[in-house]
Amino acid sequence: MKGLNKLLVFVIFLSIFALSGCSIVRVKNSKTDSWQRIEKTKKVVIGIDDSFVPMDFRQKDGKLVGYDVDLAKAVFKQYGIKPDFQTIDWTMNVTELRNQTIDLIWNGFTITPERAKVVRFSEPYLRNDQVLVTKTDKNIKSVADMNDETLGAQSGSSGVQDLDQRPKILKDRIKNKQPILYDSFNNAFIDLNANRIQGLLIDSIYAKYYIAHQSDPRSYRIISSGMPSEQFAVGMRKQDKEVQRKINQGLNRLRKNGELKKINHKWFGKNSQ
Repeated sequence: MKGLNKLLVFVIFLSIFALSGCSIVRVKNSKTDSWQRIEKTKKVVIGIDDSFVPMDFRQKDGKLVGYDVDLAKAVFKQYGIKPDFQTIDWTMNVTELRNQTIDLIWNGFTITPERAKVVRFSEPYLRNDQVLVTKTDKNIKSVADMNDETLGAQSGSSGVQDLDQRPKILKDRIKNKQPILYDSFNNAFIDLNANRIQGLLIDSIYAKYYIAHQSDPRSYRIISSGMPSEQFAVGMRKQDKEVQRKINQGLNRLRKNGELKKINHKWFGKNSQ
């Protein structure tokens, strides 16, 4: 029996050691810059919300298109790398990045102090504002008119962070002092059109594109939210300094050769940034 007990102890010790070894390898790999792997495999996985017009969205035939799709392809084409766009739960974008199921968040991703604590950002490539969208027949013409009205917003969005950080601007005015949260702006617009919410806090880029493509754009009103302007950038893991450098180099080349201007004009027209 004593010999058997010693054998069991030895087996348990080996199991613990093996598991510890696996953990060490996993941690070590998680701290490695991803560029060498990306360059070797010629593949980079980009996490997106595929309902965020005009950045990343599906056409009726299911094809993925958008401003960020074109921009990511143009940047990585310079390195002979093909982006693999993966639809993710937007509220879990940083978790997906940490778990290495994606390499980048490239989908109208706003730079915020909170995100900068856990994510490395590329240089900004597009300016954005948070706006309040209402229906014109509701006679809501400013944030002050949202007193005791129901507001919608997207879960995990920078707009929700703005509401929490600057509650006096809008959050303290609305019904229950809490917005209704949606997994996508498309679903939020459904409720806005049905008068289940009276206002929607949303990215101006999304709002302008969505409304311009509706049968009656004049039925919507876009109102300044009073929130600070934002900038979109590419999000990556903190350790990915070389990935950051390569993306920044790629963006700067597109600025210099005029390709970025062409992509801006394609999606935003003559008044593009």
